[in-house]
Amino acid sequence: MELQGKRALITGGTRGIGEAIATDFVSHGASVVVNSRTDDPAARAAVARLRSLGPAEHIAADIADAEDIGSLVEKAVAFMGGLDILVHNAGGPAPGTVESIPPEDWMLAFDVHVHAAYHLCRFGLPYLRQNTEGVILLMSSAAAIRGCPGALAYGTVKGAITQFTRMLARDVADDNIRVNAVAPGIIRTRFHDAMTPDAQSHNLANRIPLHREGTVDDVAEVAHLLTTNEFITGETYVIDGGMSMQMVR
Repeated sequence: MELQGKRALITGGTRGIGEAIATDFVSHGASVVVNSRTDDPAARAAVARLRSLGPAEHIAADIADAEDIGSLVEKAVAFMGGLDILVHNAGGPAPGTVESIPPEDWMLAFDVHVHAAYHLCRFGLPYLRQNTEGVILLMSSAAAIRGCPGALAYGTVKGAITQFTRMLARDVADDNIRVNAVAPGIIRTRFHDAMTPDAQSHNLANRIPLHREGTVDDVAEVAHLLTTNEFITGETYVIDGGMSMQMVR
């Protein structure tokens, strides 16, 4: 797929990894609609940066709400005149063990990560099918691959995204719609704001074989590949500096 002239909707697209993916897409000739939950100064600043590169719009919507998702898709299609690429990047941490995470936080993790993917695809697929090709890109995590203490809900929902990717890819392959996921490791964004200096030092020394954190541009490069390569579908691409592949250190 050539990105020139394509139309992409990116949830969580005003910060971090989402903004980096949007920047890459616009830089290669696509139109983008980026979403965040609120229309705040940071979102407006991100859209201004994107508009300096090409056509971009921001739509505030709560992706934990199915009605908001339906409205988001309709507004994005109206702005761009169609839809070729759907990226569900929005999410957030969900810390806690099975005994400590409140039930409402457990349910919210599924609403934001898994149920949002379901609703986005239900609303978006009729528009993707109007084209000769289409792409759905989802965000998993290295936490979906190996056990991670104190993040039961997060690892579980990201694991669900990996299987959702495989199953959906098989269902829509006849429509020439490809579905893939990215599984980042430790990428320096707001997600890791609570990380202590000691934890960061431990990660660099012991957990990440390459001894460095990833960047949002590293992830955007993988997103670009999975969007443009026309012979990859149903896959989850891990980008974590080797963190999830090692057994011992």
